[in-house]
Amino acid sequence: MQTRVVLYGNPGCHLCDDARAVVERVCADLGVGWQEVTISGDPELMAKYGELIPVTVVDGRQHSKWRVDEQQLRAALQR
Repeated sequence: MQTRVVLYGNPGCHLCDDARAVVERVCADLGVGWQEVTISGDPELMAKYGELIPVTVVDGRQHSKWRVDEQQLRAALQR
């Protein structure tokens, strides 16, 4: 299954936990591959996303930051 969604975040981040639940549910419903990337060990990712996490990327483009709207994510993946 091709990865279409990437969720950037950190362990212990409650917003990341909320975003993960939405991404897991939507991707499972639609049969879409996704992965989670922890940014804390990567200085480049920390510089890029540090204050914005969780950040969701769909098909290589930033889709959301801080919160993931389930309906918007579904719509983006069904295009």
